[in-house]
Amino acid sequence: MIVVHHLENSRSQRILWLLEELGLDYRVQRYERNPRTLLAPGMLRSVHPLGKAPVIDDEGQAIAETGAIVEYLVEKAGGRLGPPARREDVLRYRHFLHYAEGSMMPPLFAMLVVKRLGLLGRPARAPIQKMLDGHLDWLESELAARDWFAGDRFTAADVMMSFPLEAARSRAGLDERRPNLTDWLERIHARPAYGAALQKGGPYAYA
Repeated sequence: MIVVHHLENSRSQRILWLLEELGLDYRVQRYERNPRTLLAPGMLRSVHPLGKAPVIDDEGQAIAETGAIVEYLVEKAGGRLGPPARREDVLRYRHFLHYAEGSMMPPLFAMLVVKRLGLLGRPARAPIQKMLDGHLDWLESELAARDWFAGDRFTAADVMMSFPLEAARSRAGLDERRPNLTDWLERIHARPAYGAALQKGGPYAYA
């Protein structure tokens, strides 16, 4: 059985959701953040040297990095929720699978840091927000012509995009001014597999 090393309020919630969507058996090993620093506990280093989540263990093989785990699980499930049939949609699928962490998360993390710095971080907020607004405006336009990020059906690319957009709603100004993105969030949160993953993963601040 797949073991998911799951950190509260983290990107690893996506892995639980994907496993529910794919119908694969798994067990959750849950970890809580340090209440003062909000960092992952040191015991995660016994699972992977970087001490980060998510990590899955499947038959003794530890796999880290959300995107790599998503690709592994889609392959394990026979390609379900993987790349669509049309070439154009395949390229979108690959793009958003990697865009979520490679392009969207760095400014979101920067915003988190500067907000925790309080007055010291205030000068950096406006330029970071401007960068994030550019991302959000583009993503809003992407969903103007289709329901899902890769095309006309739900895929693992939508799973990958969930955390950055949930985080953007929490700390980067995503609201009803971008109706396509807020509608997309409402639709993913209404999926039965999403709710089942919340039940197994425990409280999640971004749902």
